[in-house]
Amino acid sequence: MSDKNKALMRRWFEEVWNQGRSEVIDELLADDAVIHGLVDGSGKPVNGLQGFHDFHAQFRGAFPDLIISVDDTIAEGDTVVARCSVRGRHTGNHLGFMATNAPVQFDGVAITRIENGKIAEAWNHFDFAAMNRQLGI
Repeated sequence: MSDKNKALMRRWFEEVWNQGRSEVIDELLADDAVIHGLVDGSGKPVNGLQGFHDFHAQFRGAFPDLIISVDDTIAEGDTVVARCSVRGRHTGNHLGFMATNAPVQFDGVAITRIENGKIAEAWNHFDFAAMNRQLGI
């Protein structure tokens, strides 16, 4: 099960984030998933398929060339931890301010709980403060 869950996480980052294939979200994310560490417009954790679709569209819109490299994965039971490196260029006006055209590079960790072959809950710890500094915010 651990290897299958690790493969799901690698697929998540490769297809959903790197390739921007939003249709894969419905296949890999549970309908009622809660994504801690990512917030919606009201500052609450991203919740459910539509909430994640909205977040994904906004973030990929701001960074259309975004690449998230999975550097390491550790799995035990229904939990997978992925240590990641993120890079991209802020070329879209989707974060509430004009594109800066600045490159960004930062790291993070995603901890996910897999249930019935889908991500049911996630805790994201990405260095968005470093990203914001690189954008001049």
